[in-house]
Amino acid sequence: MEVTQQQARNLERLQAQGFQIVAFALYPNYLGVRKGNCAALLAPVMPEGFAIYGTPTWLVGDNFGVRVKRSDGEWFVWKKERVEATRERVAELEEFSAELTDALLPTI
Repeated sequence: MEVTQQQARNLERLQAQGFQIVAFALYPNYLGVRKGNCAALLAPVMPEGFAIYGTPTWLVGDNFGVRVKRSDGEWFVWKKERVEATRERVAELEEFSAELTDALLPTI
């Protein structure tokens, strides 16, 4: 994916705030960002920015988990793997989402 100079500056700003820029093979048309076990996809918004594509989530292994409710609790699931959606993990994910949303706001 080619990025504009402004988009490159935005990615540098994300990195300075502790986000890792990563590639997720299943989503070649989007940039990935990760912090800890939380991740999101970014879609380019021309000419200068990015927007969150989909919903940020908890990683199960190196894959995007889907949050589901089952009879035995709430889980982040990827295929047959699962990680419990504990209060701590959900709080970390909410903090990640808020930080990323703020970081993507245009700078003046």
